[in-house]
Amino acid sequence: MPSASIIKQIPCSKENLINMVLDIEKYPEFVPWCLGGKIHSKVDKGDKVEITADLTIGKSFFKETYKSFVIYEKSTESIHVTNIDGPLKHLENKWYFKQKGENSQVEFNVNFELKNKVLNMLMIKSFDIGLKKIAEAFEKRANKLFKKI
Repeated sequence: MPSASIIKQIPCSKENLINMVLDIEKYPEFVPWCLGGKIHSKVDKGDKVEITADLTIGKSFFKETYKSFVIYEKSTESIHVTNIDGPLKHLENKWYFKQKGENSQVEFNVNFELKNKVLNMLMIKSFDIGLKKIAEAFEKRANKLFKKI
């Protein structure tokens, strides 16, 4: 099962960055291969926010929608995502946010496995490249939305 971690320093507040990551319906505007995002439910429980959402991803002949469960833990300023349904046999990603002066440090950890063994093998081969492109897309989006001029 592929797994990876990326740490980035981004020139914005961690609150802005957290809100951007939780704005799942905007992902098609900037995340590579993301064709659609839909939030089905969002419940603020005081110490945490729970979101059930769909993402439709695709490239060439591949187009799939998967449902995920997202928990934003306010006390630890972290986001934990797991899959509920769709082409993924397993998905777990975690986001950790820290304020570092005027910048935010974001750490993103992901591991996944597709149900389809052939597609899973293809994804493993391009996993690092894809993850870097996605991380760069989030960084570019944050710079566009929040960078002070």
